[in-house]
Amino acid sequence: MHGDKHYFFCGIGGSGMLPLALIVQQRGHAVAGSDRSLDQGLLAEKFAFLRGRGIALFPQDGSGLGEPGTVFVTSTAVEDTIPDVRAARQLGAVMKTRAELLAELFNAAPLSVGVAGTSGKSTTTGMIAWILHAAGRRPTVMNGAVMKNFVTAEMPFAGALVGDGELFVAEVDESDGSIAHYLPRVAVLNNVALDHKSLDELRGLFRDFVAKAEIAVLNLDNDETARLAAGVPAAKRLTYSLRDGTADLAASDIRPAPDGIGFTVRERDGAAVAVRLRVPGRHNAANALAAIAAAKACGVPPAQAAAALADFVGIRRRLETVGTAGGVTVIDDFAHNPDKIAATLSALHEFPGRLLILFQPHGFGPLRLMRDGFVDAFASHLTDEDVLVMPDPVYFGGTVERTVTGADIVDGVAARGRRAAFFPDRPACGEHILSLARPGDRIVVMGARDDTLSTFAQGLLARL
Repeated sequence: MHGDKHYFFCGIGGSGMLPLALIVQQRGHAVAGSDRSLDQGLLAEKFAFLRGRGIALFPQDGSGLGEPGTVFVTSTAVEDTIPDVRAARQLGAVMKTRAELLAELFNAAPLSVGVAGTSGKSTTTGMIAWILHAAGRRPTVMNGAVMKNFVTAEMPFAGALVGDGELFVAEVDESDGSIAHYLPRVAVLNNVALDHKSLDELRGLFRDFVAKAEIAVLNLDNDETARLAAGVPAAKRLTYSLRDGTADLAASDIRPAPDGIGFTVRERDGAAVAVRLRVPGRHNAANALAAIAAAKACGVPPAQAAAALADFVGIRRRLETVGTAGGVTVIDDFAHNPDKIAATLSALHEFPGRLLILFQPHGFGPLRLMRDGFVDAFASHLTDEDVLVMPDPVYFGGTVERTVTGADIVDGVAARGRRAAFFPDRPACGEHILSLARPGDRIVVMGARDDTLSTFAQGLLARL
């Protein structure tokens, strides 16, 4: 897709929209956009960055729509009642979802790598991107989060990387079913667990995604993915595992550390390579195995991939240390479903220090769907000293059924013998956490779909 079309991104500040807008702009197209957060005066740094890149920004009132032949891009969450959407329809704009546009770019690439799964997609995508970049393969990369290795003063929101067109790596999303648009040459599937859809729906979406690929990279440690792998011909799959020595890439000698994790990866033919990561947690060891396998499918040997991963510094808001003050460390984390929460808590509990957790759910719908999973994740992975504090879910407008609230999760966790408290709004949660904090504690701000959580975490650190 090269040329001089005019694209308008509705919700351009979103974690998935902003990097896609940058890719489209760097391919020679005019780009403009609007965002609710811009209208609310939030995230000024992000919108200043977009303006500095020559992207025109407008209020979300329809005033930015006027260019004939505009391609109007929205996420699936945007409602038809938004003035921009009405103005685009009246203009006769070409209407595309973010996923449709991304799939169009992705499917046109000679070698495409799609990274899917309930958890770990952004980190695995970032790891693959860094390996391929270090190998001189010049990939184009579309990630749903900022890749810290590619952050510079000129590119502080590095969720995208623009290469020479041969290789395209993308995080692909199952939450809205849009994974069905993608035709990967290499399909990576980290795991399958309850999140936005029922397990039956997820099984079908992921099975179809894997079936399209020439090579599927599959995690044998996840029961659902292992069952799927059993139905894929051996010549079309690369399996990986932290526990199963029969996998094509198997890890052993796992050595957790406060600032990372080390392990040995052995190929099925017996070749062994030492890996040392600068990001902590066994879940990141699994993500690294997936990335090494995907790189191998693209022609990069595991030893070369492991060497590159030694310099991988992570993804923003994935167990990211904001800072330490008064002996208390503040951590910003994207965990928002039961599996991610369990992985984060397990990684943090490898080392001492009480956890004071603020968890803001990412919507009333997911809260209703995963109620039991949330309760079990916290009740099973909190210690007697840890404290969970929750507000109600983030709310972006529209009609939503509020039959399950943050208070219901707190009640369930407390009934399992863990310390948990509910406050209707986030500031009150913050006050409670600060009143409890003492030297040696770790405050964890946890949640998705709300960039102001990072600002909130920074505010807690400043007050400490």
